[in-house]
Amino acid sequence: MDEMIRHLQDPAALPDPTETVALLQTHISVVLVADAFVYKIKKPVDFGFLNFSTLERRKYYCQREVELNRRLSRDLYLGVVPVTRQGQAYTLRDTGGTPVDYAVKMKRIPDDKLMKSLFARGEITEDHLRQIAKVVAGFHANAPMTPEIRAFGSPERFAVNTSENFRQIREYIGTTLSGNQFHSLKEWTEDFYRLNHELFLKRMDQGRIRDCHGDLHMEHVCLTEDIPIFDCIEFNDRFRYSDTIADIAFLLMDLEYHGGGQLSEMLWQYYKDMAGEEGMEDLLTFYKVYRAIVRGKVNGFQITDPSIGETEKEQAARVARKYFDLALSYIKSSIGLGRRVSPADKSLKRPARRPGAEEKFFCPGTRFAAIPLIIELIRIFLPPALIY
Repeated sequence: MDEMIRHLQDPAALPDPTETVALLQTHISVVLVADAFVYKIKKPVDFGFLNFSTLERRKYYCQREVELNRRLSRDLYLGVVPVTRQGQAYTLRDTGGTPVDYAVKMKRIPDDKLMKSLFARGEITEDHLRQIAKVVAGFHANAPMTPEIRAFGSPERFAVNTSENFRQIREYIGTTLSGNQFHSLKEWTEDFYRLNHELFLKRMDQGRIRDCHGDLHMEHVCLTEDIPIFDCIEFNDRFRYSDTIADIAFLLMDLEYHGGGQLSEMLWQYYKDMAGEEGMEDLLTFYKVYRAIVRGKVNGFQITDPSIGETEKEQAARVARKYFDLALSYIKSSIGLGRRVSPADKSLKRPARRPGAEEKFFCPGTRFAAIPLIIELIRIFLPPALIY
């Protein structure tokens, strides 16, 4: 594959005129970024939950990627194009030759319009958040809901995802998280299922389990007029078939990871009002923990990817550690709010407060979201029975 990618970085190998071709890589994809278009090629990998190991599978999942993503960004996804050989070289041009691989072709999104870019510049407005909430809530309300999809909302079915996470991150103990972190996250997750079994069933009965996006974070939201949201999960239905709160939780967690606690709170307020999700904060915390663990896991995968350089691997390890730290911070916050907890939860002591810490909650430099001052005052002065 390395030889193919080298050839495809030549502008002459692409079907449309371009001055430059930039190369981006994830643990599952190679992305060629041209002047006006993007070509995304799936790596021949098999992680169990994802299998792109054969040409037929890669073609199928390219087609699925286009089909599914047109739900929220119809104009961005242009189709699937073959990679062929032309002499000794590889090309994405139409040669009529036998395909040796496939690529998803997309329009290039202006980098400066991505939500992550506007966030970095401090330009996300309340109106942006309102529009995002409207798009996501509308998408969730109209997303498919079948008996097959509904079944994925049961605690037993969703536990397949969380159990898989813990099985896969175990090998990174000592690298991206400590043994204590691993066991605390695992026990808290298992206890949440046990203590909230009826809540999961209620969500199923309410029709809240839908065919969602599955990978909703700031890099996949474009803040142009119609708010296209792209790059959903295509490789495994069980990562899309989920509670709608699990979907929005990803974006909220991503904002909080980057220090946007206030923006996350505002977005949640808009979304829950539009989607009718009042009183679901405990469940939201559960799914934020889940999403943070997923991001820690995915970044951990890059550490063992032979196609990624040592500098990138070190950066991936640092990012993974921060995500696991964030997951632990959610657990500690949930304990401080007087919610039902297990003995394992109680061993996670609430960190001591520094004078003035509450006032810094909305500061741009805050690393993780904390508990807003007003909620903390309510917790202190009112008993849990009156709050919940």
